[in-house]
Amino acid sequence: MSHKSSLTLGPVYYLWAPEKWRDFYYAIADESPVKRVTIGETICSKRLHFTEKMLDDVAERLTAAGKEVVFSTLAMVTLEREVKEIRKVLARENALIEVNDLSSIYLIGNRYYTVGPLINVYNSPTARFLANRGAKTICLPPELPFSSIKTIAKEVVNQVELEVFAFGRVPLAISARCAHARAKGHVKDNCRFVCGEETNGLPIKTLDGNDFLSLNGIQTMSYSCQALIHEIQDLIEAGINRFRLSPHDCQMIEVTNIFQQLIELKLSIEEATASLREFCGDMTLSNGFIAGLEGSKWIERSSGNKQKTASKMANNDGIRL
Repeated sequence: MSHKSSLTLGPVYYLWAPEKWRDFYYAIADESPVKRVTIGETICSKRLHFTEKMLDDVAERLTAAGKEVVFSTLAMVTLEREVKEIRKVLARENALIEVNDLSSIYLIGNRYYTVGPLINVYNSPTARFLANRGAKTICLPPELPFSSIKTIAKEVVNQVELEVFAFGRVPLAISARCAHARAKGHVKDNCRFVCGEETNGLPIKTLDGNDFLSLNGIQTMSYSCQALIHEIQDLIEAGINRFRLSPHDCQMIEVTNIFQQLIELKLSIEEATASLREFCGDMTLSNGFIAGLEGSKWIERSSGNKQKTASKMANNDGIRL
């Protein structure tokens, strides 16, 4: 089954310098094995002017390289100008659109689209509802345990394609206010785009000094980086045929190659884990959510599925240990 599975690159959630953003996608076009690439602003409408002039050039470069391009919509819609921005994205005829807010589904009309992980699809009735409204692919929320993923996949087989968030800091919440700006002494209306100072988000610690979350403008994310290395083959057997990698300021080309080799069974779990830690910089890896545990935990298994970290809850969720 593994040959049928493929990689999706999600949109860049962070505010990167325009040239850095453009060159990142050019490198993805030329060097990465991902099949589908999602581009466009998802988090904050104030960031749109940084990259919108480059959007068409990036799309053309990716398309010429044989990638399927998807245009992302905003996840937080509170202003009329943000509705206009969504309509602008939807005006792209024959383009595949990713919706990240339910209002976009209302606006999209009778056309196919993909659903991003910021929309809460926690059960098969929701997945079927979206499929009946034109959803082609649904990226399930990254906090779902394996048991839920397996159940949804079984109950919507042949109705809609499912995708799992396999790599990246986990998107947890989004707010109309900007905690990132507030943390640096600013307000949202005069944020001075301070979110661009941290290209992988602003780390947040607890009062005890422990790493806890990270801020990305109006978005709250996990501190740890979800990496479903051990779980890829189990997910494929459960019926998942797409795996989403969320872009970060690290060696993403190498990250995409690691996951492609995992899908093709060309890399062991141990080799993949060691390589991913090398290419992820200072981001710690986690996979707790899929085991039904705290998201920040790391449950390690060998290539032979021998358990190294005991977890009855993980075993109950159907992952072979």
